[in-house]
Amino acid sequence: MMTKKLSLISATFLALSIGFHAAPSHAAWPSASSSQQMPSLAPMLEKVTPGVVSIKVEGTQKTQSRVPEAFRPFLGRGGQNTEKPFRGLGSGVIIDAKEGYILTNHHVINNADKIKVSLNDGRSFDAKMIGSDPETDVALIQIEADSLVEVKKANSDNLRVGDFTVAIGYPFGLGQTVTSGIVSALGRSGLNRQNLENFIQTDAAINSGNSGGALVNLNGELIGINTAIIAPSGGNVGIGFAIPINMANNLVSQIIEFGEVRRGSLGIRGGELTQELAESFGQKSNHGAFVSQVLEDSAAKEAGIEPGDIITKINGRAIKVFSDLKAKIVTMGAGTKLKLTVVRDGKEKTLNVTLKKTDGADVKAGAIHPALEGSNLSNSEDSRVKGVVVSDVVPNSPAHQVGLRNEDLIIGADRARIKNVPDLRAYVKDHKDVSALRVKRGDTILYILIN
Repeated sequence: MMTKKLSLISATFLALSIGFHAAPSHAAWPSASSSQQMPSLAPMLEKVTPGVVSIKVEGTQKTQSRVPEAFRPFLGRGGQNTEKPFRGLGSGVIIDAKEGYILTNHHVINNADKIKVSLNDGRSFDAKMIGSDPETDVALIQIEADSLVEVKKANSDNLRVGDFTVAIGYPFGLGQTVTSGIVSALGRSGLNRQNLENFIQTDAAINSGNSGGALVNLNGELIGINTAIIAPSGGNVGIGFAIPINMANNLVSQIIEFGEVRRGSLGIRGGELTQELAESFGQKSNHGAFVSQVLEDSAAKEAGIEPGDIITKINGRAIKVFSDLKAKIVTMGAGTKLKLTVVRDGKEKTLNVTLKKTDGADVKAGAIHPALEGSNLSNSEDSRVKGVVVSDVVPNSPAHQVGLRNEDLIIGADRARIKNVPDLRAYVKDHKDVSALRVKRGDTILYILIN
């Protein structure tokens, strides 16, 4: 991870965030007799390591001091806004040598005013930001340089548990470091409720500073971007996570074309297919995503998806859990055509789907502002009153505690007019000290304090 202080819940991001881990035994690695050449990863690494870079960033973060309780009636809840400088370290992977594109994590370059990229041949370059996506923790930067080496990309959909992995990055500022392991699990999620996750889990030792570095297979092909670890005691315990390269590719193509991610929308609500639910629908396996609701005027509706359907495959690839489906769909761009396999009444059907533009529907509210976590946000469908509809407010969540309720309509932030979710996202991004939301509740207008 970066040297910036980041909150450690159960998972720790890697830009200066990943600790030490004992090397795995690797009993399955080949051995050689005295008459044979010793097996080695060196030939592969000699081709790959020039494509993994060190990233150093400098910037400022806005902080707000707390007002003592006794003075809040006079001064309000907000304190003085200050800017605090920071420096951070991370890693990146060259994915296009001609254009100088480097893939890394959003949290590596977040709030950075200056980005410096150092190659393992000793050269250094200033980099410019092309675009990033906080919810998937993917970012793309660019340098102008000759004789770059890019890392060839694999098809991460072909990964299997047990495949060997090699992690390459710049931990603790020590210099380029290589560790090895295996794919421990696939489709991991739940590390951060605000983010979209479909991680590769590996036991290759990943340490602080490895964020944005490469996870490759034994052919030297990029299978993932290292991003987080489980660190209950602050150190590595052999559970690291990487963003699958296929997922990152979908986002990068959108960032290059539009400068931002334009998510596609399927237009369903649902959840995990539990064993009990599977049995009640006559399914032998609980692998798949259960559809509880199909939204009107959605891609799912037009494709013929129905409530009660169980989505088992995307383009022929198995879907194990609902979060797997969600992570794949939202990283595909609007207009993407795909085939969904569903089970309905015990029979398998294949449906053609064209994803629509999200237009802010089903937004993870906590990703916009922490005080909104525990609610869903969508654009008002009432042409007479534009705003952001609040729904599914979880009891005792941050959104509930600040006073938001189901069917509230957010029509303003501070004194600015808010007409839709993009408006709200943009305002909060530009005004991190936003204090209140103007809300229409029935026939009443009120302000909800969120800072």
